[in-house]
Amino acid sequence: MAKGRARDLEGRLVALVGGTGFFGTHLAQELLERGARLRVCSRHPERCFRVKPLGVLGQVQAVAVDVTKPHTLAVALTGVDAVVNLVGAFDGDLNAVQAKGAGNVAAAARDAGATALVHVSAIGADAESPVAYARTKAAGEQAVLAAFPAATILRPSILFGEDDKFVNMFAGLIATFPVLPVFAPEAKFQPAFVDDAAEAVGNVLASPAAFAGKTFEVAGPEQVSMGELNRRIAAAQCRKRTFLELPDAVSGAIAGLTGWLPGAPLSRDQWALLQKGNVASGTLPGLAELGVRARPLELFIDRWMVRYRKYGRFGTKTRAA
Repeated sequence: MAKGRARDLEGRLVALVGGTGFFGTHLAQELLERGARLRVCSRHPERCFRVKPLGVLGQVQAVAVDVTKPHTLAVALTGVDAVVNLVGAFDGDLNAVQAKGAGNVAAAARDAGATALVHVSAIGADAESPVAYARTKAAGEQAVLAAFPAATILRPSILFGEDDKFVNMFAGLIATFPVLPVFAPEAKFQPAFVDDAAEAVGNVLASPAAFAGKTFEVAGPEQVSMGELNRRIAAAQCRKRTFLELPDAVSGAIAGLTGWLPGAPLSRDQWALLQKGNVASGTLPGLAELGVRARPLELFIDRWMVRYRKYGRFGTKTRAA
């Protein structure tokens, strides 16, 4: 967050539903710096230990919530000024969590008298998709707007950050193995910096009327293929690696034959989403319209990959391992 920004959320009570994860932790820091008080709502409130130290005494509260149980939301959202729904999943009963659950959050926010609701969906949300994840994301958007028409929908692409589980997953593999397969090497992504996404949410909460009822795509300033992403990570680690770019037929077969097994490299649904890619449609407003100047992964990757280099911070960019 830029220094000197006005504390435009001073004293407002914001509930972060599903706020103990990667995005929730970064969003909490953004909102706390803007003066908000936070009520972090989660099925596992003990995980709020990463968020509580970000605020001063009494600025952060942890509450147990289950979006599939409306009575828990009614209690947790009592007296809030604004709500951000961050709940999402890739397995389990996605309809209960991402569709009906999102509607439950919106209804509880409305009944609590909240003046703003931000619902975090996903690029690729599609009511006609054969993939449950994308289909239930779209259903969740519809349920939210039905219960809280002034809600703002944000559809983020893959979010990256120094502590993410996306870039770091590939970074760990590249640091370990000299030869790696690459599924869907030509699939395009448009990753967004997690702190840019957090700033976007903060801007909406600061001026909710300006964004009410609108849907935005939160994507980074560049598109990158899966193959290029792996090569960039390897270069930032100063490592020479061999990448086996698998044809789609081979990747699809692996997902189809092994995707149901625990620990499989790729499930059927994951393969379908990966093959489709994850880029902004261009038909909806984006980060610029939310008042955010998007920053690319390239701005950070060399610094973040230092810990993965063979010689750590003593390694050099000219030395290959």
